[in-house]
Amino acid sequence: MRPASLRVAVVSSLLPLCLAGCDGGKPSDGDETRSALARDLAPTVPATDAATLSRDNAAFAVALYQQLRPQPGNLVFAPASISLAMAMTYAGAAGQTATQMADAMHFTLPPAALHPAFDALDLALQSRHAGDGTFELSFANAVWDGGAGLLPSFLDTLATNYGAGVRHVDFADAGRAQAAINGWVSDQTHGRIANLLHDGDITPQTALYLTNAVWFQADWTLPFAANSPAGTFHASTGDVTVPLMRGQDQAQLWQGSGYRAASLGYAGNAVSFVALMPDDGTLDAFEAALTPEALARMFKEDASVATVGALSLPRFAFAQRVVLKDALAALGMTDAFLSGTADFSGINGQHDLFISRVIHQATIAVNEKGTEAAAATAVGIVRKSAPLSSLVIDRPFLFFIRDDATGALLFAGRVTNPLLTE
Repeated sequence: MRPASLRVAVVSSLLPLCLAGCDGGKPSDGDETRSALARDLAPTVPATDAATLSRDNAAFAVALYQQLRPQPGNLVFAPASISLAMAMTYAGAAGQTATQMADAMHFTLPPAALHPAFDALDLALQSRHAGDGTFELSFANAVWDGGAGLLPSFLDTLATNYGAGVRHVDFADAGRAQAAINGWVSDQTHGRIANLLHDGDITPQTALYLTNAVWFQADWTLPFAANSPAGTFHASTGDVTVPLMRGQDQAQLWQGSGYRAASLGYAGNAVSFVALMPDDGTLDAFEAALTPEALARMFKEDASVATVGALSLPRFAFAQRVVLKDALAALGMTDAFLSGTADFSGINGQHDLFISRVIHQATIAVNEKGTEAAAATAVGIVRKSAPLSSLVIDRPFLFFIRDDATGALLFAGRVTNPLLTE
């Protein structure tokens, strides 16, 4: 770890995708192919679209915060990672599934405008690279294909707006495929996300992974003093003693109704760390009242009256893993998780896919010299069970004689050999 810098690694992924026709004719493991279209490095995005995407992403972040906040203890997640992962997934959604995804993710731009807007956002963030080691930001995307037979239109969208090429892997060799994807993610995040995929995340039905990695490194504009003394932090469960960093005499400080706030800048003055501290004993009520509009006001209007002063901030570091499937369903994205209703025909031209899970994990560490954080998002998609057109009972089987109206089982048994009479 390089404690003198801010390092943020964000990884988002569209995970196990199981399609028809996954066997045979696969390119060699490790080969890479790309859409005939190159990434658009100068997307034409109206200022109104850029502002809409920013506002929509913030609205999703607050909505998801409200879903996650009932969990006890600390909380950390990366809204940008999740939005990017779901935007790539959304590129293959259709019908009611697409409508619900857009509502849950707060995507109000039409797809033709949404993906270029994400492209422009990505490129704008990467343009902030300082070149002197005090501020770095890089993005990378890749598709891992096990013979999924992706539609050209889907690949074109990913290539044009996310710069994603297709890397071929043999998912039948789960260990090797897992190592390849985790190795790429680890390389892109400087080792901060080393094991995005766990055992079991790749199954014989897996056909596709999409991965996105973001690396961000910056120094504080004014570091805290070294060797922070111990101080008291009034935790929800009682007072604790923690290293309390001091010496930030140029922090922006302000207060509003029910809270106090501070903003610290990172090198390049393009990124800042904002802390909002609710009044004593009001954390739950403050969080419950949090809306996108309230947050925007605290960031802008309330901060417009900020003064410059000294700040003490606890040094902290923690990690968290959350499963987002229920949270996203609660936000209205239900059909995408149901095998009978999901429509991801934009991925492979068929109606045989649904999302099985959405997993997000993140870590953060704040110290005297800066901040280091990492996050990963995994969206798992599996193939629906195909309807039976015929069935031959030619193996041992169980049988039940059931009263349909009451559900009573009148008889039950097993047949291992139809020729046996006893």
